[in-house]
Amino acid sequence: MSSDPLRRFVIVLLGGPGAGKGTQADRLADVLGIPHVSTGDLFRANLKNQTELGLLAKGYMDRGELVPDEVTVKMLHARLLQPDCAKGAILDGFPRTKAQAEALDRLLSDLGSNLAGVLYIKVPDEVLLARLSGRWTCKACGMMYHQLYSPPQHAGVCDKCGGELYQRPDDTPETQERRIKVYLAETAPLIDFYLDRELLVEVDGQPGIEEVQTQLLSAIKGLAEE
Repeated sequence: MSSDPLRRFVIVLLGGPGAGKGTQADRLADVLGIPHVSTGDLFRANLKNQTELGLLAKGYMDRGELVPDEVTVKMLHARLLQPDCAKGAILDGFPRTKAQAEALDRLLSDLGSNLAGVLYIKVPDEVLLARLSGRWTCKACGMMYHQLYSPPQHAGVCDKCGGELYQRPDDTPETQERRIKVYLAETAPLIDFYLDRELLVEVDGQPGIEEVQTQLLSAIKGLAEE
């Protein structure tokens, strides 16, 4: 980790939906001893606890409007001030756009720190689609399967209870293809943004979980030594 005890070691995980960011962030948090900070978790926690920011976000959501970046940044700022983030954090789901990346720079500057690096888990679009659109769920017991990675013994039938398997609307190829297109349009430009700043480290996200983790830890070691 950084030789400066006052510097937060903050890293960002980038990658398309289905790249495995959440899984890897949880594993890295255990190894590095710094928390995995997901914007999804931040929103859920603020909404559940009815914080001032949570209520503000809920107002926008109830009106069918996007929550402004300013609100998300304030949630993240408050989270990074918590004691478990004193040594740093792994950010997952933020930033998503160049404007958010610039806001993150300002936030970290306010905290007397900077971004240690950005780890990009690269997975081809067709692999992302195969990962995301292959999930099937049992109508009776909720058991989940994947047609490529954990298929049932008999197509359409749950191994556990014999129930009928179905594909939820958000698991269909059409829905997941739209998710990937949104990512490419909004978030992929961050790759060039961070490449230009020499902060991006690319990792091959196609091998198994263990091998991807090994690559990420090697990249983090390099960032910590800079």
